[in-house]
Amino acid sequence: MRILVTGCAGFIGFHTCKKLLENKYNVYGIDNLNKNYDINLKKSRLKKLNSLAKSNQFIFNKIDISNNKKLSENFNKFKYDIVINLAAQAGVRNSIYDSSSYFKNNLIGFYNILENSKNIKVKHLIYASTSSVYGNSTKYPSVEDDNTDKPLSFYAATKKSNEILAYSYSAIFNLKTTGLRFFTVYGPYGRPDMALYKFVSKILNNKKIEVYNKGNHYRDFTYIDDVSNAIIKLLFKPSKKNTSYQIFNIANGNSVKLKEYIKLIEKELKINSKKKYLKLQRGDVYKTSGSTNKIEKYISYNPKINVKEGLKEFITWYKEFYK
Repeated sequence: MRILVTGCAGFIGFHTCKKLLENKYNVYGIDNLNKNYDINLKKSRLKKLNSLAKSNQFIFNKIDISNNKKLSENFNKFKYDIVINLAAQAGVRNSIYDSSSYFKNNLIGFYNILENSKNIKVKHLIYASTSSVYGNSTKYPSVEDDNTDKPLSFYAATKKSNEILAYSYSAIFNLKTTGLRFFTVYGPYGRPDMALYKFVSKILNNKKIEVYNKGNHYRDFTYIDDVSNAIIKLLFKPSKKNTSYQIFNIANGNSVKLKEYIKLIEKELKINSKKKYLKLQRGDVYKTSGSTNKIEKYISYNPKINVKEGLKEFITWYKEFYK
């Protein structure tokens, strides 16, 4: 069984590989190791994966998925059974100012993944989408069948496009695809551009944290282990419908107000933060809240880590990593 994880040096990709290795799977990783954030963090993730792997259990190749020539050579060489596509240009805010890199990685790159998966007859393609596709919906919690035609950021638009492209490949070529709409994933080895990482770093360094909308918006914070466990459970469960396409929310199921989230961080750090209040940013939504009813029925999905526990895990890791 050959499982490919693209974006293996990224946050969710790293944890997915880690969980696969712990479950004795042979894992093949692809990442372009770009410098959109701290390259040393990405290298640390790869080093950790190599330390966990037994002989030839983890094989890494530095490839950009937008480079179809190299990607095709890789797919044809290894003939993967399952592909988990987690390679993407992530983040809502940056996509407003750097849309070209999102177009290259999230649209051209994803098309290349689809085409190569079709060509080697991959048994199941699992790929990352985002809760951002729901836009500024006021219907809570968000359900997979809700309208997603009004994304508020270019990032969300690329992910909505991924879902549509995946549907077409499922319908035309019978490629079995599963899209995962992630809701604010956090945890150890997280991305430095995410709010939790920034808050902890600035509070510990006695700097002001930037609080948008005075902290009055809500997020459905989902702990990384709940995410990677869900992916493992989905590996061999593509849809059995004629068009083998499915979408799931991957959420915690409980939204937390940002100002309460900050209080929990301060309590864990035992430090009161200095704050700079700013208006809600372009592209940001007021609230995310994901229904998990569909995936609960499908794979007995059951998020186990609440926000308080998850924050403690992240802060413990952060202090150790940056000691």
